[in-house]
Amino acid sequence: MKDKILERFLRYVQVDTMSEFGVEQIPSTEKQWTLAKQIVEELHRIGLSEISLDNHCYIMATLPSNSKKEIPTIGFVAHIDTSPDFIADRVQPKIWHKYQGQDLVLNEEKGIILSQKDFPELTEVLGHTLITTDGNTLLGADDKAGVTEIVSAMEYLLEHPEIEHGKIRICFTPDEEVGRGADLFDVEKFGAEWAYTMDGSSLGELEFENFNAAYALVKIQGKSVHPGYAKDKMINSNLLAAEFIQSLPPNEVPEKTEGYEGFYHLNSMKGSVDATELMYIIRDHDRAVFENRKLHFQELVTEFNRKYPQSASLEMKDQYYNMREKVEPLMHIVDKAETAMKELGIVPKIKPIRGGTDGSRLSYMGLPCPNIFAGGMNFHGRYEYVSLEVMELASSVIIKIAENLCKES
Repeated sequence: MKDKILERFLRYVQVDTMSEFGVEQIPSTEKQWTLAKQIVEELHRIGLSEISLDNHCYIMATLPSNSKKEIPTIGFVAHIDTSPDFIADRVQPKIWHKYQGQDLVLNEEKGIILSQKDFPELTEVLGHTLITTDGNTLLGADDKAGVTEIVSAMEYLLEHPEIEHGKIRICFTPDEEVGRGADLFDVEKFGAEWAYTMDGSSLGELEFENFNAAYALVKIQGKSVHPGYAKDKMINSNLLAAEFIQSLPPNEVPEKTEGYEGFYHLNSMKGSVDATELMYIIRDHDRAVFENRKLHFQELVTEFNRKYPQSASLEMKDQYYNMREKVEPLMHIVDKAETAMKELGIVPKIKPIRGGTDGSRLSYMGLPCPNIFAGGMNFHGRYEYVSLEVMELASSVIIKIAENLCKES
């Protein structure tokens, strides 16, 4: 299966599927259709059934049951888009066989190096085949690794009918990276009792709790005047924005938090003397603390307007909530994934997601959906990489879950 996974993954990541914030339509970018159509053709070619690509770029397909037993229909989900946080066009992956811990020179001309000194997690993949970027783009393992693993597992089960399994549904969504991957997901059409997103990171990750999430857009209005005649007239919105940024707790940012700790993250900013926009994301695992974070943010904007009247406006919207509330009453679905990993010699790492997946939204839409590792590391940037061996194990987990469910029935 390893060779097919490598070929498939390399093919997927070279298609630019970056999504875009602030676009009403789904998918947010037309280029996501390119990969979606290629995947649909591939699903037909390997022999899946009930294949559909709807008007909003959601792909669904079925691996029919080959068992006479009554087995619950389960699903596997991944997303085809990549993050707008970093360059995603002209991805040129590099392959490093039997990695031995050395520095990996991604781009000699620019001095971009992937090293254990900066990324100690590399010690976990010694001897593996690694796939990296060339230093100019992200890789797209988030979540084309997950897509690859699901397609490869379905193909393997079709090629090995001796492995008894029930009906399996798969879905690949657009726009997950901009928080809209589940917006138009048809849970009834999908028809699974529960599902797993293949959207985690390192080997063994198994997650059923995630951040509560909101975004906040702060617009700051200044007054532009020719700088030579600006005394007592100009209001520089860039400087006002800098002051607002400094009003937030300095240690409650992603680079200074871990585990269950939440944060305020300045995701992007753009501006001029006349007007500046600050895009924040607000995150916390605890729902009550999350609500207090949003309230605190609103109070800061209110206080800012007292100091500088009518200078700031705020648009805030919840994006998703912690799936633990919906999954915890059904912990057997987490247990099944944990058992599958242990049977494959994988040590499960059950921990909270410091982010979110389609599964967090889907769990509140009636499709409980824990998250399983996909193998990618350092998502959303030039230092992203994935282990081929970990991707193969992720596919094996999918197969083992399906096989065990049939044995249990």
